[in-house]
Amino acid sequence: MKLYVTPGSPYARMARMVVLEKKLEKRVEVIFAKTRSADSPYYRINPSGRVPYLVLDDGTGLEESALICDYLDRLDGKPVLHSSGETLQARRLEGLARSLLDGLAVWLRELYRPENERSPGVIQHEIERARRLLGAWEQEIGHAVMRGALNMPQLTLACALGMEARNPDFRWRPQHPKLAAWFEPLAARASFIATAPPRVPPSP
Repeated sequence: MKLYVTPGSPYARMARMVVLEKKLEKRVEVIFAKTRSADSPYYRINPSGRVPYLVLDDGTGLEESALICDYLDRLDGKPVLHSSGETLQARRLEGLARSLLDGLAVWLRELYRPENERSPGVIQHEIERARRLLGAWEQEIGHAVMRGALNMPQLTLACALGMEARNPDFRWRPQHPKLAAWFEPLAARASFIATAPPRVPPSP
């Protein structure tokens, strides 16, 4: 199988982490795709140009990080990140983590635009969304789902918080000590370190 990714995508990072956590390196080839380029050959593989994108052995393509992570986790018939008795609480918290991730991705995409094309309104909206969600997570992080063995709610939240490496203005740690303490062991996992995105220097 072939997993197409980009170095900085948090969505691709989730899939890459699942590959490592499930020890699928011999079954899944990770390929860095060229995106946001009009003539990229990747578009002939995946017309949407999005990552991650998983091409199965029979040529079928899977798009959307949640689907790909679920597929890879269940590939050996022994899912560890998706519990067979997955609860509403686990799905709720994964959705809450995904909301943070999605908003941060929108904020970051605005920053990638030339300065004269950025929308201050969109950026401020996402800053406020992140502020509210981080406040919610400071309360939720003690939930049993967010403790113990790694699961998809934890992995999703870790990838969201890890976007601090790409966005120097995303300074979430000082006001969220419980969340920061929770994040440290996740950030020390080999799979998290191996999939670290290129770090952007802090703003002056």
